[in-house]
Amino acid sequence: MITVLIVDDEQDTLDFLSYVLPKKNCEVITADNGFDALQIIREQHVDLIISDIAMPDMDGYELYSQIRDYDDTIPIIMMTGFGYDPNHVLVKAKKDGLHDIIFKPFEIDDLVHMIKKAIGKNRN
Repeated sequence: MITVLIVDDEQDTLDFLSYVLPKKNCEVITADNGFDALQIIREQHVDLIISDIAMPDMDGYELYSQIRDYDDTIPIIMMTGFGYDPNHVLVKAKKDGLHDIIFKPFEIDDLVHMIKKAIGKNRN
């Protein structure tokens, strides 16, 4: 089973992914902000992180950077519902090595495929 940390300030997204991903062989841990997410990865094993980009207090890029500083082997998938990225979070994260981005709304099978691909890359 893959342990996935979902980080999003939208409770509906956390609830949806917490319901669907366990049916796809994923154990789900959730955090509604970047600070809690960082605490979780310091306290327990996480195979992969799925994070929203637009969050208050700590945006997805700042979270991505801090996770990379802590453990650069954890795969990260970023989610966004914005077509326009006013803070250029995606551009900055891509320059720092982010490969996996999924745009809301997404098909759950597309996300599961990204999870399996990212985990497979990380295990090789």
